[in-house]
Amino acid sequence: MSKRPRRNHSPAFKAKVALAAVKGEKTLAELAQQFDVHPNLINQWRAKLLESAADVFGSEQAPAEPAVDVTVLHAKIGELTLANDFLSGALGKAGLLPSAKR
Repeated sequence: MSKRPRRNHSPAFKAKVALAAVKGEKTLAELAQQFDVHPNLINQWRAKLLESAADVFGSEQAPAEPAVDVTVLHAKIGELTLANDFLSGALGKAGLLPSAKR
């Protein structure tokens, strides 16, 4: 008996299967056979669809992430690089760095 390789289903396919399950025109076993997926997977997708259905209509919108200022981050990277270079030079002169780092 050979195993079937793991499949990744597209979001569109999951939505199609979940909507078919929500409609209730066919049983889970019939849907599983039709779409060639396990009934438990259909139940999970259906539950996720029903759970996030309210988000479609924007009942609660998550607060937007604050924009990250890239120039500030680049400046901080520059400062840290300068400090690392200075410290590695100072430790190298003092003989505190291993020979591989010199």
